[in-house]
Amino acid sequence: MPYPLSIFAFLDPLLAVLLPRTCLLCGTQTTAALCSACSGDLPRLPAHVCPICAAPLGAPAPACGACLKLPPAYDATHAVLCYAFPVDRMVLNLKFGHHAFGRRLASADFFAACLLAGMSPVGNVIVPVPLSRQRLRERGFNQALEIARPLARALHLPLDISCLVRVRETVPQSLLPWRARKNNVRHAFECCREFSGQTVIVVDDVMTTGATLDAVAQTLKDHGAARVINWIAARAVRRIT
Repeated sequence: MPYPLSIFAFLDPLLAVLLPRTCLLCGTQTTAALCSACSGDLPRLPAHVCPICAAPLGAPAPACGACLKLPPAYDATHAVLCYAFPVDRMVLNLKFGHHAFGRRLASADFFAACLLAGMSPVGNVIVPVPLSRQRLRERGFNQALEIARPLARALHLPLDISCLVRVRETVPQSLLPWRARKNNVRHAFECCREFSGQTVIVVDDVMTTGATLDAVAQTLKDHGAARVINWIAARAVRRIT
């Protein structure tokens, strides 16, 4: 079912007044999540990327070699930042840091703002990549959902947090070799909703091999989705060999 967004629209301006705003990276006083100096130094993806998986390309092309050879279930990927220092620290703090609720919101809002810059609304519904029940209990929140909330508000799209479920506890992808990740998440997701003919925007924090997102997209397409577009906070650009 779509997530009620009105409470967050009410809380956002209140939190902005009550919580002191300092740069998430250097701690200096600022009116935004990052000061202008830190924001300007963030590693960003190059101008030319694969439209399907967002891997960097030397020149414009319909797709990278990997996507041409073995097309994934998802149709496109939108990302702006590279998963490299200090973006990797920001993502890890969002996922595992026990910092204040307000700073977690600030991190998620910043990633959402980066994704929204220059983009027009596209899609019918937003679906965050779910955590397993065990991992959600351990962490207390889903970082993908934290990023998806401000995106849904800005794009005026429904946010569905219950249609997609991770039904199998998997080894964290970050602990596995890149080539082993596809098998790790195979049949890990189930969907309880039909998306007949719709375009689904899937939100996650980091994309490396794309194995998790491929499994999610296949599940959504098995339930009628016409297109699946990934919106990712940070894209790892390590070369797969």
